[in-house]
Amino acid sequence: MTRRHASAVDPCGIAHAVGVLGDPWSLLVLRDVAGGCTRFDQLVAETGISRKVLTQRLDALVADGVLERRAYSERPPRHEYVLTALGRGALPVLSALQQFGDTWLLGDGRPDAGAATDSNEVMRVSSLIGQRIPRLHALDPVTDEPFTVVYCYPGNAFPGADDIPGGVGCTLESCTYRDRLGEFAGLGAAVVGVSTQRPGEQAEFAAANGIRFPLLSDADLELTTALRLPTFRAGGTTRLKRQTLVVDRDRVVRATLFPIPDVTGSVEDALRLVRELASVAEPDVRPS
Repeated sequence: MTRRHASAVDPCGIAHAVGVLGDPWSLLVLRDVAGGCTRFDQLVAETGISRKVLTQRLDALVADGVLERRAYSERPPRHEYVLTALGRGALPVLSALQQFGDTWLLGDGRPDAGAATDSNEVMRVSSLIGQRIPRLHALDPVTDEPFTVVYCYPGNAFPGADDIPGGVGCTLESCTYRDRLGEFAGLGAAVVGVSTQRPGEQAEFAAANGIRFPLLSDADLELTTALRLPTFRAGGTTRLKRQTLVVDRDRVVRATLFPIPDVTGSVEDALRLVRELASVAEPDVRPS
């Protein structure tokens, strides 16, 4: 494997970053580790990379401090690979690549808080059903309730919202969940909102609107990158497209909603999905 590291005196941050992350296989390995594939055989299966090449890339990422190798079995000796602080710092790079591909290579280049029903993004969100949400460093959207409705939204009153399809409606969506929170609770479901807004902005909005459930900040794009959630850029910020996941207490995604053309209708749809899931749930995950 040929690797080109920038000279120590090179002032260009791009050159230094490319020396660590510029190899395509390294980026895909980092993508899948961020998504919870931390073991060697998982990475082989997910990426399709040869075992020899994967060994080289993992050794390089560990040597550069992007990944840490941790033992999970002594006999036989086995290791898993987890993101370091440096590796988590690279997550916005992966998110930007995802957004560039979705917007410019697979889309028409225009920002949109939704998507065409036959788009690559819709297929990607739908494919989350059956997948487990990995445990993350900075936030955890999954509660101890039988089900958690995780609704992702672009942000409240963000700059340019009126000019972006699907950009308006975040306040209405959150307040509709607020008003119907008891119905979700009666079905054994918690509600959690996620956006890339800063915690202070979310707290101010929650206080002003009487939001009684958690609003979590994914400003560092940890959840966004782990699940490869669709995003767009507006107001100088990467923002989550409007989408909803229903997750069980085992962290498995059981249902998704995307795109969402009607914010109040999506709350009703989420209730319907939880009601259907609760009706067929095992006894230990049914609401008491």
